[in-house]
Amino acid sequence: MSAPVVVVLDYGSGNLRSAERALARVGAQVTVTADPAAVLAADGLVVPGVGAFAACMAGLRAVDGPALLAAVLAAGRPVLGICVGMQVLFEAGVEHGTATPGFGRWPGVVERLNAPVLPHIGWNTVAPPPQSVLLRGLDQERFYFVHSYAALAWTGRQGGGDAAVTWSEHGCRFVAAVEDGLLSATQFHPEKSGDAGSALLENWLEPLR
Repeated sequence: MSAPVVVVLDYGSGNLRSAERALARVGAQVTVTADPAAVLAADGLVVPGVGAFAACMAGLRAVDGPALLAAVLAAGRPVLGICVGMQVLFEAGVEHGTATPGFGRWPGVVERLNAPVLPHIGWNTVAPPPQSVLLRGLDQERFYFVHSYAALAWTGRQGGGDAAVTWSEHGCRFVAAVEDGLLSATQFHPEKSGDAGSALLENWLEPLR
């Protein structure tokens, strides 16, 4: 069984190394880079993210992130977004009354959670649909969240069709994961979610082995 080559996109986000270590633990050969040649040569791409939506989008645009993601998907290779790396896949993020455009891969807006305590920090359950591949065998597990914003609704995907949407709750219901063909993402941090997170990353890597 070969080790899949995965690039963690380096655009200045703070949790790059933890994502690198988590992927290496489950058998991936990992490089942290924004070099287009390395990104396009890899078997898969991971886009992590922590902090503000606007700051992450600025960093991603600085390394031509939207075009790199589109090229990877067009080449038939999978992409996994994590935390703000998931949020930027939506049309926009609204922070402190200001809207910042996202990648626009999925309809909808990322907004502040309607919860009495923010940020949402800690372990929480998720409710995956039966067709979920990422969360196969993990529907009873808890995952680690650190966020104050999320997509509170799912209105479908661009171009029609269907996606597997996983939900969670903190004060209100929000999208915890999306699996849309080659493009997947989690609002929680699999790299900080212990054995459950490792199992999720193994599920994502399995088709690449």
